[in-house]
Amino acid sequence: MGPLRNDHQVAVRCAVGVFVPLITLVAVNRLDLAIFASFGAFTGIYGRNEPHRQRIVTQVRAGLLMVGVLFAATVGARLSPGGAMDPWAIVGATTLVAWACSVVVGLWRLRPSGSLFQIFAFAAVASMPHQPPLGEAMLAAAGSAALSLAIGVASRVHPSRRTPFTWDAVRAAWRIRLGAEERKVLWLESLGYLIAAGIAGTLATIVGQSLGFGHNYWAMVAAVVPLVGHSTRHRVDRGVQRILGTVVGLAVLAGIVAIRPAAWLMVVFIAACQFGAEMLIARQYFLAQVCVTPLALMSTLLVAHVNPLDLLHDRFIDTVIGAIVGVFVVLAPSVWRHWIRWRSRAEQLEW
Repeated sequence: MGPLRNDHQVAVRCAVGVFVPLITLVAVNRLDLAIFASFGAFTGIYGRNEPHRQRIVTQVRAGLLMVGVLFAATVGARLSPGGAMDPWAIVGATTLVAWACSVVVGLWRLRPSGSLFQIFAFAAVASMPHQPPLGEAMLAAAGSAALSLAIGVASRVHPSRRTPFTWDAVRAAWRIRLGAEERKVLWLESLGYLIAAGIAGTLATIVGQSLGFGHNYWAMVAAVVPLVGHSTRHRVDRGVQRILGTVVGLAVLAGIVAIRPAAWLMVVFIAACQFGAEMLIARQYFLAQVCVTPLALMSTLLVAHVNPLDLLHDRFIDTVIGAIVGVFVVLAPSVWRHWIRWRSRAEQLEW
């Protein structure tokens, strides 16, 4: 367990950022917009411990990227036969989103890094069979993102929490210059997202069609989890913890579903899980995943009337497939280098 670094402040911001839009939609009986509001609230996850001038820039960029991804997803679904993308179209389109968003996130130096949230948002919305009106959907997403922005700078009201905030400082924070080596690393790492998401989505679709389960994009989300980390060991650990945390999180979700909570209580549980996830994500990934799993699935159950047992089943299998693929992608370069060295030594011995 890592040390506490103002995680409670971040957790409160993110919990409020998702609770207020969702409880508002419950009050006005517009839960069809809940998924857009939930993804818009992901804006608050970015700029975790940055000063206000940097946080506002980071969150504006993250919010614009998320709203753009949601717009592309809902337009893509509307243009597809039946009003939703089929599984193979989701694999292809989401793989491109995984690659492109990883590049944009890297160029903008957003933290958390990678395209996990954009993958999740695009595929979840693109697979929805019944899309709400486009304007209302985008308003829900943009409004939720704007609320997260406001919450992100709200602490400046208290004098002891203020950090320097001038428009000149904001403009300076907006300018980002990457060196040649940074750009090279960025483009190489983006290939990992392309490969991991593509392979995981393909395998999940093939296996899912054979065994009769869906949500192939959950495998794609899980596959990119190990791609973030400071070392190969850390990245492999994240993949393993993703699986173990999902198992425990599914047990937690089963307990919540068993009491058949009303919509408003589901929103309370979602906010509580969001709080727990942000409290733990930078300290212990396994425990954070225990919160993330019910958080993601309760957001689905809030909107769609599906059998919870099917979701539990699909989430477990897709997560295992995706995490294994992600670990393989992480280990592949190291295995290749070792194999090249072995071949080189073997050839020297032959001579």
